[in-house]
Amino acid sequence: MKRRELLTTLLAFPFLAQAFFGKTRNALAGGKKLIKPKRLAAGATVGVIAPASAPAPEDFDKALKNLAELGFQTKVGKYARGRNGFLSGTDKERLEDLHWAFSDKSIDAVWCVRGGYGVSRILPNVDFELIRKNPKVFIGYSDITALHVAISQNCGLVTFHGPVAASTYSDYPKKHVLNVLTNPTAPYKVELSPDNQAKSSNLYKTETIVKGKARGRLVGGNLSLLAALAGTPFGLRDVKGKILFTEDVGEQPYRLDRMFTQLRQSVDLKSLAGIALGVFEDCNPKDPASQTVIEVIRDRLGDLGVPVVYGLSFGHIRDQFTLPVGIEAELDADAATLTFLETGVV
Repeated sequence: MKRRELLTTLLAFPFLAQAFFGKTRNALAGGKKLIKPKRLAAGATVGVIAPASAPAPEDFDKALKNLAELGFQTKVGKYARGRNGFLSGTDKERLEDLHWAFSDKSIDAVWCVRGGYGVSRILPNVDFELIRKNPKVFIGYSDITALHVAISQNCGLVTFHGPVAASTYSDYPKKHVLNVLTNPTAPYKVELSPDNQAKSSNLYKTETIVKGKARGRLVGGNLSLLAALAGTPFGLRDVKGKILFTEDVGEQPYRLDRMFTQLRQSVDLKSLAGIALGVFEDCNPKDPASQTVIEVIRDRLGDLGVPVVYGLSFGHIRDQFTLPVGIEAELDADAATLTFLETGVV
């Protein structure tokens, strides 16, 4: 059977796709075996931590209410409500909460209450072997990107780039986070949020930069973090054949240009299978003579020879879907869709 015919058959029968990808695509680059956490059930216990910036007290209360409305119980990290200047606690305290959440056998998932800044500071002391031996759902976005990349590359654990606990859970993010974490199916096509598409801002409009389809493992996160990790032991390494997803917020186009350039010079982006870009909220230029976000993206990513699409429903926005980092997916740049070809949990 030809490769294209095989893929068509697998997508027509989800159970075959799951079996195929589970058996033949269960190894990451460097020989690291892909590890999937257990799916969450109603009443599961979530460990709530703040590994980056300190949440305001009202935001923390909102986070706990959100998780309860999603059907979960919560246990709060010892230092999660703390504050140490622009951080939620000292490096030692934030690291202790992270290790506690993964080691506590009564906790089924680890949910970051917010992003902000500070995760990169604790990476050198993270006990990746502890995480590997205690695989659990781990979810968050923005600054949490640093842990997604580090855990994926050092443990092989599928983590989840999705709303933090203090996010606003409208119907769209709630639907997708529960589908991905509690009731997974494969293949699972993620289409655009109608509310996002209805917004007047040009930054919410999808645009195909380079046409085509791509298939590969998902890797990525917030662009600022991916650029900040470049050149460190925790930066992106082998991206060959993978689908890079990325987004950012509040950055001027020249700064986006700088970060994309840094990635180009630190990682072989031409070896990617494709690139999925979210909504770059609040990134319109203040200088009328400046390039636009789309112009920067076309210049920095349009010559790589891989499919590229802008404006998928993820990023620093209300209506964002949840991406299982490390799983096999298919990107359709023409249709602006992403299809998960395997589940992120077992």
